[in-house]
Amino acid sequence: MAEFVVRLADERGRVQEQTHTAATEEELRAKFTQAGYYVYSVKARSLLAGSGKAKKVKLETFLVFNQQFLTLIRAGLPILGSIELLARRQKIPHFRAQLEDVATRVKNGESISEAFVAQGGFPIVYTTTLLAGERSGNLEEVLQRYLDFQRVSLTFRKKLIASLIYPAVLVVMVISLFIFLITYVVPKFAELYEQLGTKLPAITSFLLELGKQAQVYGIYAVVVFVIAVFLFIRWIKTDAGANAVDRIRIGLPLIGPVWLKYQVGLFARTLATLLTGGLPLVPSLETAARSIGSRQISNAVFRGVETVREGKGLSVSLAATKLIPELAVEMIEVGETTGALPQMLNSVAEFFEEDVQTNLTAAMSLIEPIILIVMGIVVATILISLYLPIFSMSSGTGPGGT
Repeated sequence: MAEFVVRLADERGRVQEQTHTAATEEELRAKFTQAGYYVYSVKARSLLAGSGKAKKVKLETFLVFNQQFLTLIRAGLPILGSIELLARRQKIPHFRAQLEDVATRVKNGESISEAFVAQGGFPIVYTTTLLAGERSGNLEEVLQRYLDFQRVSLTFRKKLIASLIYPAVLVVMVISLFIFLITYVVPKFAELYEQLGTKLPAITSFLLELGKQAQVYGIYAVVVFVIAVFLFIRWIKTDAGANAVDRIRIGLPLIGPVWLKYQVGLFARTLATLLTGGLPLVPSLETAARSIGSRQISNAVFRGVETVREGKGLSVSLAATKLIPELAVEMIEVGETTGALPQMLNSVAEFFEEDVQTNLTAAMSLIEPIILIVMGIVVATILISLYLPIFSMSSGTGPGGT
């Protein structure tokens, strides 16, 4: 007997993982299939423990693969033949190995969604989309919707990153300049004033002492900083750390509302894509909740799922979380009333994405001059502190002057 991890969905579409003991994988799969469950995958627990985390494929590469996959299917090629052809042409080794394993599993009778789930490195939205396409018998249309969704999301993400590049460069410049002045320029002045034996103003003495300490303990400070960053990264990967960081991020002035709207827009677009693909509301909500980066919103949606299961409307469930913006709730309520929920969710996504872009542009227009002002104040303070004794001596008003 061996232990297996079973990933399955019940008749209501709820996806779950369970650990069971059985003689073979086939025996366990047959048992749950006969009980009415949809079995995604069955893996030996020992193999899972030793395999490590699956490598993820870059989104651009994954989109190219799916566009080619869709083109081949539309051209009349079988699913198995299309995957085998694309696997042979794939130049990225780990992605090629994953596609070859997918082809092998499909050849052995698994569905394509099960085969991709078994790899462990593909987005849950994608595997759920494939499942919806298999159930509806319209894989081509579902894949096309997924590609459209990812193209829009990718374009929006690139715009956000482009908006943040210049402020990030400014911050790096400020930090680099400060380190250069403290560790190189200040010690040079310290040597000069030590030779002159001049009594220094308090601010100059403080700055020179800071430069001296930076030279002696700078390397230790760097080591401590690296260790602290490493521990912080490990901590935010835990549930408690991720929840705490997301709570702080949402509560930040200026940036918090932008992050909240971005996550709500992403959630709405993901949910619209899954519903349009034919997936029921509850599993669509669960998948969309797992696909967003905000733990606070994700947890709020999961709480709303329980209310939806009780028979209440989606807008009522989301309003009860007190985290989803009121405008989004009102638009979703209109979509439910008119029977056009997926279309209204797309409208919610478009509205909030545009709002995020506008707010981010406005925020950057404030942040950039603030960074420049801070950089100017830091540099001016350091330079004035260093040259103040020289100015005092040259004017004859400093200590010892006549």
